[in-house]
Amino acid sequence: MPGHLPEVTKDNFREMVSEGTTLVDMWGPDCSTCLALMPDVERIAEEKQDVKVVTLEAPKARRLCMELKVMGLPAFLLFRDGEEVSRLAGPTLSASALEEWLDENLEEVS
Repeated sequence: MPGHLPEVTKDNFREMVSEGTTLVDMWGPDCSTCLALMPDVERIAEEKQDVKVVTLEAPKARRLCMELKVMGLPAFLLFRDGEEVSRLAGPTLSASALEEWLDENLEEVS
């Protein structure tokens, strides 16, 4: 369902977040907020060249979600060289809240 963003799986997750700054969009097909944010996430991916944006379909990676302690969707996890540096989650997440959070965190990790 996601557009043209790279999709990570439980098998390649660690490899995909191992270098640089990576935003992981954890979504589910039954999560209306996730689906509503998808175009915004794609726009952010195009605008922010210094961040790799990937998607993870949470229901297909339940064990990984448990390891990462992701309790609800949508969830956005920001990784820097393989380490999680911040996360944002919540059923009422808006595109503006996502961008604000991302900008604040990018300033900190750059």
